[in-house]
Amino acid sequence: MAVAVRGGRGSSSFAGSGLRHLLSYRIFVSAMFTLLFLATLSVLLTSHPSSYQDSVIPTTGNAYVQRTFLALKSDPIKTRLDLIHKQARDHVALVNAYAAYARKLKLESSKQLRMFDDLAQNISEIMLKPSYRASLLESNGPVDEDVLRQFEKEVKEKVKFARLMILEAKESYDNQLKIQKLKDTIFAVNELLIKAKKNGAFASLIAAKSTPKSLHCLAMRLMEERIAHPDKYSDEEPKPEFEDPTLYHYAIFSDNVIAVSVVVNSAIKNAAEPWKHVFHVVTDRMNLAAMKVWFRRRPIEGGPGAYVEVKSVEHFPFLNSSYVPVLRQLESVNMQKFYFENRAENATKDVNNMKFRNPKYLSMLNHLRFYLPEMYPKLHRILFLDDDVVVQKDLTPLWKINMDGKVNGAVETCFGSFHRYGQYLNFSHPLIRERFNPKSCAWAFGMNIFNLDAWRREKCTEEYHYWQNLNEDRTLWKSGTLPAGLIAFYSTTKFLDKSWHVLGLGYNPSVSMDHINNAAVIHFNGNMKPWLDIALNQFKHLWTKYVDYEMEFVQVCNFGL
Repeated sequence: MAVAVRGGRGSSSFAGSGLRHLLSYRIFVSAMFTLLFLATLSVLLTSHPSSYQDSVIPTTGNAYVQRTFLALKSDPIKTRLDLIHKQARDHVALVNAYAAYARKLKLESSKQLRMFDDLAQNISEIMLKPSYRASLLESNGPVDEDVLRQFEKEVKEKVKFARLMILEAKESYDNQLKIQKLKDTIFAVNELLIKAKKNGAFASLIAAKSTPKSLHCLAMRLMEERIAHPDKYSDEEPKPEFEDPTLYHYAIFSDNVIAVSVVVNSAIKNAAEPWKHVFHVVTDRMNLAAMKVWFRRRPIEGGPGAYVEVKSVEHFPFLNSSYVPVLRQLESVNMQKFYFENRAENATKDVNNMKFRNPKYLSMLNHLRFYLPEMYPKLHRILFLDDDVVVQKDLTPLWKINMDGKVNGAVETCFGSFHRYGQYLNFSHPLIRERFNPKSCAWAFGMNIFNLDAWRREKCTEEYHYWQNLNEDRTLWKSGTLPAGLIAFYSTTKFLDKSWHVLGLGYNPSVSMDHINNAAVIHFNGNMKPWLDIALNQFKHLWTKYVDYEMEFVQVCNFGL
């Protein structure tokens, strides 16, 4: 038993001794790890001194630990210096960027560009001052707080000024961008507008100068009637009234049957003594038969004594190319090319001159007005009317006006600087500049009372020939009869009261209705003729009320429907 007891005690002693050894080992290991940690910490804290050159600290990855340890021993004054220095450099870069952007936009404000450059230079000069560089930026010793405060004050003043300039400039640059975009948009829209105007002008010209289907139908129906009944429409002997100077004579030159009928009907219906009026209608060879049939089938209302003489240009043999400059010029190859080879794609290139390329301006019907004394040698006075006019009052007082020896009685059209000689003639040409005054008032062709005796005395036709020959190359005026008339009757025109003749109903929708109602003659000059679909609706009824809708051929051709 004794042996057994001693043996048990021995086992317990051995177990206690082992436990003590294990605890001692664990304490030793912990102590070793503590020493290693302290040694590592000491190395980290002593191996990375803070300086201005190492102010840029990594902020990602494993560098986070390094930044954390650096923060433990960083100098707050140095950090403050770094922030001020960085702020100055950032604003220098920003100011330079705005200055470069301003140069790219080519702004007119050179003063602003100089301010940007000066500001960037001033900020840079602050950092380059020897006192600051020696005490703050390049020193490894302690930072002088008084110098730092002065440095910070100067930098902040410049930064504040830079921010104000940038704020103001930012708004200005944004406006410049908006203005530039707006200019680009306006330019693009203007290009489209010009193109649309050219196309519209060309389309309007086609619509105005083309013969409507109803008018073509009417002329063909009248021609068919003439062919079907030749005996019924045989030519009559000239009546003595056609040359009677005591009557009131009119001249109308046109190839438009319905237009001529409206002029004649309106004049007769408003005449006090319709039987004293004689109308001399001249047309081309193609429409001669149709014109004769119309006035034979629809005699003038007003009783006996109202006469209509219908002739064609060919009835006047003196109107040939050897005598008439326009006919001679029409035989020129260059003239034919100018008027008759005018293709649509080329016509739209010059809207202003497009209308002058119309061959109608060389039509003999358009130039017959310059040969009235020779066409009617026994007459003393004659009233010329365009085919696009409507007579609203008795015109017989025109034959009684004292012309004061003048040739042409017309209504002047100038107001302000408009419709003066300078608008119709080329005053850069020396001949025009020497003979005429560009400020002289123009007048209207379309309702003109001509003193044929004074015309013959002043030799106005010879004057017209002289200038028309000189204008074969169209250097004196573009085209048409008005410039030629302004020249031929220069200083020989008597201005009439404006109530005799009101113009613009074919292009101007703003013509006063009071002026129209008080006018003796209204004129649908312009492209919007009253017999066309493009006519101005507010004026069209003034013309259509004189159309003879009871005429069977007018009904058959659906004219005006």
